[in-house]
Amino acid sequence: MRRHWLLVGACGWVLLILMFVSKFINFSFRIPGDFAGRTDMFVWTMPSVTQKLPSVQWPDKGASQPYILSSVSPSVVEPIDWQSVNEKRLELLTTVCRNSSLWNLTHTTVRKFVLDRIFVCDKHKILFCQTPKVGNTQWKKVLIVLNGKFSKVEAIPENMVHDHERNGLPRLSSMTDTEIHQRLNTYFKFFIVRDPFERLISAFKDKFVKNPRFEPWYKHDIAPAIIRKYRKSHHDDGESVGLQFEDFVRYLGDKPGRQHLDRQFGDHIIHWLTYAELCAPCDISYNVVGHHETLEFDAPYILKAAGIADLVSYPNIPPGITRYNRTKVERYFTGISQRDVHRLYAHYLGDFSLFDYQRPAFLLD
Repeated sequence: MRRHWLLVGACGWVLLILMFVSKFINFSFRIPGDFAGRTDMFVWTMPSVTQKLPSVQWPDKGASQPYILSSVSPSVVEPIDWQSVNEKRLELLTTVCRNSSLWNLTHTTVRKFVLDRIFVCDKHKILFCQTPKVGNTQWKKVLIVLNGKFSKVEAIPENMVHDHERNGLPRLSSMTDTEIHQRLNTYFKFFIVRDPFERLISAFKDKFVKNPRFEPWYKHDIAPAIIRKYRKSHHDDGESVGLQFEDFVRYLGDKPGRQHLDRQFGDHIIHWLTYAELCAPCDISYNVVGHHETLEFDAPYILKAAGIADLVSYPNIPPGITRYNRTKVERYFTGISQRDVHRLYAHYLGDFSLFDYQRPAFLLD
């Protein structure tokens, strides 16, 4: 009997030691980074019996690390299976769409405004929903080539890409109800997203600072209207200073109060509307949701999934251009009150949740 209890005790000690050691056991490996030869360490913990796919833990969110929890399931031998990445993204999208507490931030009626955002390639049965400030120009070029307007993306003049009278890209809204439903139910559908706050910075710079496409109404009409309503203190000549990012944030965070202005601004507000308002991802069943931060992987996957990889190539991606830049985000939000940042985040919470972008604690806490 004594030997029996000694054996039981010894087994118990061994079990405790194994449980303690297992906490420190993991399989780690390195895969090439997105640009500039950067290498990231991913940690793949041993999955439990109930897990379908292992999860990826990003390293510390530094200045160049995208704020996105990509559903990557890498393998030591094989390259990343981007199909599983997309499947995980769509699973999350479906889950968040069912969340009743976020319903008003994630659901949009599929009306003409949404259909205006969706471009059609009947020849290859593709629908692309435009989400401004996430590299849509390049995807438009891909569709223009597929529609036969040009033979390659490099040959397309920049001033033609956004000229919807000449670029040969029909909008879904231009079709009959029967044609619309048939295409929504059978065509390959995709769109691209980006960290919501970084996208807003891009919109602000493009429309109110640089304005490279010479769209004077942003500076001459929209900016003064926002300044008059949302600048805390300005003199008679305050508008000459131009729209500040703080004014822009205060305007965007005031969803109920800005509706009158938005009606005045018309379709020009598409550059800062939420992805839910633009593409109705909870009400249209998309095949792929690409991410700007991982575009070097998403672009070839989308071409392959749509069956057009042998017909057209995505334009070259300049090194570092799609990488999340936390330093830039911190710089733009410096000096903006916690109240205004929290109101802005509350308005874009649907986008953060639908597409797995992390809450920017460095701005909110």
